[in-house]
Amino acid sequence: MIQQLKPYPACKDSGVPWLGKVPEHWKIDRLKSVVDQINEQTPIKDVDDVYVALEHVESWTGRVLSTDNHTTFDSQVKRFRRDDVLFGKLRPYLAKVARLPRAGVCVGEFLVLRTRVGASEPAFVENILRSKPVVDVINSSTFGAKMPRADWSFIGNLALAFPSLPEQSAIVRLLDHADRRIQRYIRAKKNLIALLNEQKQAIIHRAVTHGLDPDVRLKPSGVEWLGDLPEHWEVRRLKHLFGEVDTRSVTGSETLLSLRMNRGLVPHREVSMIPISSSALKPGQIVMNRMRAAIGMFGVATRPGLVSPDYAVLEPRGDMVAAYFLNLFRTRAAATVFRLESKGLGTGSSGFMRLYTDRFGAIKVSVPPVEEQLALVAALESETEEANRAIARIEREIDLIREYRTRLVSDVVTGKLDVRPRTSPRNPRNRRHPTTNKHGRRVMRNPAR
Repeated sequence: MIQQLKPYPACKDSGVPWLGKVPEHWKIDRLKSVVDQINEQTPIKDVDDVYVALEHVESWTGRVLSTDNHTTFDSQVKRFRRDDVLFGKLRPYLAKVARLPRAGVCVGEFLVLRTRVGASEPAFVENILRSKPVVDVINSSTFGAKMPRADWSFIGNLALAFPSLPEQSAIVRLLDHADRRIQRYIRAKKNLIALLNEQKQAIIHRAVTHGLDPDVRLKPSGVEWLGDLPEHWEVRRLKHLFGEVDTRSVTGSETLLSLRMNRGLVPHREVSMIPISSSALKPGQIVMNRMRAAIGMFGVATRPGLVSPDYAVLEPRGDMVAAYFLNLFRTRAAATVFRLESKGLGTGSSGFMRLYTDRFGAIKVSVPPVEEQLALVAALESETEEANRAIARIEREIDLIREYRTRLVSDVVTGKLDVRPRTSPRNPRNRRHPTTNKHGRRVMRNPAR
């Protein structure tokens, strides 16, 4: 179905430089002629309303990852109806665009756009606002260095191309069909990654709690989550091993780094402006994502850079092998302890837990001699190398299929690919018509005979 898509046979110049040519039967219209911006402010959430914040919406897909019906707030929010399109105007390059099947309230960082009856399909407006060309042009209009936002006066005046309503429906059906197939593919790949991580977990847990020698004598650690340890290992609190440092960037010119599962610290590609309050990193320091410590979000800095103020930067005290502790922190047993020691942020933020430095420092961990830490790290790198290569390959495949989806949406909603059903002429001599025989049964006959 998707492979058979071809360009439209006849196109015209849209008159919009970034849009280029569009199918000749498509209409060029400003967004504000198709949708109304709804600004219905309220401090009250009804019992049945869902509450949507920016962090609930997945970038580029529009999937609402979670909603909280029990959230309370002391500020104004916006009401939206079923099928209203929510467009995240804060950092629009994140493409936070959603359309919910029920009514609710959302934070003020969303524009609530309601499609006028007969003007366009809500699902088509949702997809066109999420297409990369539109996101890029809106992002180019933002103002504010630390918190870049787009303004409705610019977005509403965007000239966009709209096909007929039946053609819009065909476009939406095709994109829904493609998205279902892509999501099945991604789920299967993520399940495979989970199995590989299970394999790694077993290898790492055994190494960081019992060492490499299977015949080593063990002793009770006195710590439930550690169990028995080699008798020559120590048990120490993390505050005696690491100290938090908070060196701020002066210019913000360093590379901003972000933690990614299975990848560690990588350049943050989703940030166009670096907050001046970012923490500066030095090689060898450990970085902890306070809000995601319970899922193993730790990394070791291998290069200078900056990280978000939401991260904790931990400096080893004395001779410590950071990579050993990184493996220890990523075990499922450690994750359970981190989760228990994390604290919520209070009213309106249930579900967001942070592991603060004082609680982190009180946790007891196993500490082998430094020489053994080095040996454990080398052994784990060797034993998990194959699984890590497989995970990296699968993650690259997921990235590629997501890039394909983004490109498909852009090509279809901007008129680069024709989604209309293709019909081939039929020979009337070959048409068959139903009739009945002498027994009253339906048969087909050819009128040419």
